[in-house]
Amino acid sequence: MLKPGVLNRRLVGEIISRMEKKGLKLVGLKMMQISPELASNHYAEHKEKPFFGELCSYITSAPVVAMVWQGDDCVTLVRKVVGATKPTEANPGTIRGDYCMHTNFNVIHASDSDASAEREIGLFFKKEEIFDWEDGISCWI
Repeated sequence: MLKPGVLNRRLVGEIISRMEKKGLKLVGLKMMQISPELASNHYAEHKEKPFFGELCSYITSAPVVAMVWQGDDCVTLVRKVVGATKPTEANPGTIRGDYCMHTNFNVIHASDSDASAEREIGLFFKKEEIFDWEDGISCWI
């Protein structure tokens, strides 16, 4: 998910391009305004943490771009492209390493496991909004 800062900084195309260039296949995409209830569900595992309110406030402050990607070992690969959660630990060349300065204004969310991805996709997408299309270049990557 591309967070509000990405839209405000006009980086949506740049970040989608990085995922595509890596060879991942985009199968779901939508721009949406997240409600406080959806934000609370999305960040449920952080509910008792002191930064929970900031997370929810930021993600509901402007539209986000929700995405679903496919690829071999997709979650691990996306996490490598995205970089470490803390900007000070994110390597240059990663999305967070190049575009993020503060953890509480992180530019992108990436699921941390297959189970999390499945749960999060279910929060943001209906089944009919996911398109498992035939990728003509899959034999080349």
